[in-house]
Amino acid sequence: MNASAIHQWIGVIHSGAQAYPPTEIAVKLAVTLAIGLLIGFERQWSQKDYGVRTFSLTALLGVLSVLISPAIVVTSMAGVLLLVGLLNAHTLLTDRKIEGTTSITLIVTFVLGALVGAGHLFTPVTSAILTTMLLSLKPEFTRFAGGLRPEEIRSALILGMLGFVIWPLLPNAYLDPWKLLQARHAWITVIVVACLSFVNYVLLRLYGSHGIGVAALFGGFVSSKAAVAELSTSLVRANLVAQVVAAVELASVAMCLRNALILAIFAHAALKVAGLPLLGMMAIAMYFARSGQNSRPEGRIQLALDSPISLRKVGEFAGLFIGIEIFGVLATRYVGGAGLPIVSAIGGLASSASATAAAATLAMGGDVSAKQAGTASVIAALVSLFVNLPLVRRQVKDLTVNRKLMFATLLQGAVGVILLVVSLAIFRHW
Repeated sequence: MNASAIHQWIGVIHSGAQAYPPTEIAVKLAVTLAIGLLIGFERQWSQKDYGVRTFSLTALLGVLSVLISPAIVVTSMAGVLLLVGLLNAHTLLTDRKIEGTTSITLIVTFVLGALVGAGHLFTPVTSAILTTMLLSLKPEFTRFAGGLRPEEIRSALILGMLGFVIWPLLPNAYLDPWKLLQARHAWITVIVVACLSFVNYVLLRLYGSHGIGVAALFGGFVSSKAAVAELSTSLVRANLVAQVVAAVELASVAMCLRNALILAIFAHAALKVAGLPLLGMMAIAMYFARSGQNSRPEGRIQLALDSPISLRKVGEFAGLFIGIEIFGVLATRYVGGAGLPIVSAIGGLASSASATAAAATLAMGGDVSAKQAGTASVIAALVSLFVNLPLVRRQVKDLTVNRKLMFATLLQGAVGVILLVVSLAIFRHW
């Protein structure tokens, strides 16, 4: 048989390849196999009866079923359900328990494979990552659920109410004839900042006992002032006064990072001005945090911060945020470019997050420039840094610690101001 005959037979074999392009099918199979392996390895590491091979083959069954026909998809799903039934029957007889998580995961894996077969990519890949993450975080979820308090459940419900009940009812327009407050813009900012605080509160509950540094970072993200006050009190009681400077500086790192994140969400252009000063302040804070931790082995404490989500706390934050936003608009209109920084400095005494969120929302609505919003955010962060000093001094009587913290704060402030001036000079025509 010559070469032309061989090519002719190969062409006959692949005559139906137009309906199933080899490159497209290869990509689908590779993505599906990766999904099955990802979930399967987690189940294997968890020492379940069904592991890598079962989940990989189930994912491949999903993609192949879609490629054949809808009837085969239904038949294959029935087969997966039968497999799930056999798994639970076996574990019920041997261990007297139901493998609910593994069962539903097997079904999800089949569906993800079917989605890949139907031409989806983002949905199945993202779902596979989320599924594996949920499975691998079982110890953390169990520990958190075991210590869940009624007020934390209420916090989650309040967040849902704020986002899915109240926000759609608000008018998508200004509430006043002077155009000072746009209802939906203001409320979505309140929701996002509240969600950021609550997520970090959950992380604080899960990992806060792992060390002072972890507690300070997550606590500072929730509320830097509350975290600094609580850290000062707790460290003094635990005879870990030497760790106060490191803890306070890490809380300030979290505060700067939170402000940068708020700007990135609502007015990312403002980071051109605010990014360098905030980064400089974080670098100085990290230097003092590392030198403070090296002076003595780090201990372990548990911050007793309350949930940042309650009707009272959300109302206080919303009131402060709206007040800063309204006065910021008025100050900018009647005072000029210096108006918003002045209002932000005053707002930073109470909450740098509120001042930053207000400035970012004003920039998002076009009431101020992104340069003004970035400047206001840095000023609010600087004011917040110096507010920490009396909070610490009230609890810590060690003169050496207070002097070191004062020096660190002054250096942070100087670096922040210098880098802010540099950023404004770089973007002076922006």
